Amino acid sequence: MKLTSRSLLLALLPVSLLCIPALGMVFSNQVVWSPFDFLVIGILLFAMGFSIQYLRFKGLKKKLFWRYLSLLIIVFLLLWAELAVGVFGSPLAGH
Repeated sequence: MKLTSRSLLLALLPVSLLCIPALGMVFSNQVVWSPFDFLVIGILLFAMGFSIQYLRFKGLKKKLFWRYLSLLIIVFLLLWAELAVGVFGSPLAGH
């Protein structure tokens, strides 16, 4: 598989997003992330990126592609919210 600029961007985007809380930890004591937090959100971000790539190369019709992409984004945001603050009170939140 050839490494294209788009693939490189998809790999670097999660890393750059992870730099935001890392910088927040440097400049503020209100941002407190453990290495496990970085690992979990890194896995989520990379899974999201690879899932989007999979949908793109699957060859779906545009309407179906946007439906799957919307569903993927909703699931990602719900999982992120649950892990961050425990919206649903599941054991995933760690509270």
